[in-house]
Parts: sequence; structure tokens; C-alpha cells
Amino acid sequence: MKVDTLKDLTLEELSDKEKDMRKELFNLRFQAAIGHIENTNRFKEVRREIARLLTVLKIKKSEPK
Repeated sequence: MKVDTLKDLTLEELSDKEKDMRKELFNLRFQAAIGHIENTNRFKEVRREIARLLTVLKIKKSEPK
């Protein structure tokens, strides 16, 4: 997801997306341990998406209301 679209989401929606991404990362790690992972590049994508989400969350929390 692009940062511009993330900025339009609320804090709750961003938190939910972060939880979903963390679950996906867990599932990817589990698949890798078993040996059933097909797309290893997805690890990098999911980690970067989590970083984007956390950055936008931090910015939104520090904004004056």
C-alpha cells in the first residue's frame, strides 16, 4: 500500500492493518519452517509494509488535534 492511502486511514484502521500484517508474517515464517513457502520475497514486502504502517501511526499520534 502507498503511504498516501495509509495517511487517509484512521488510527484504528491502521492498527488493524498492522495486526493483519503481523499475522501474515507469522504465517509466512511458519510456512518457511515447514518448507511450503512459494514466494520468499513476500517476507521483505510484509516487513516493509509493517514499517510503513508504524511510521504513519507514529506521525498521526504525534499530530496536534
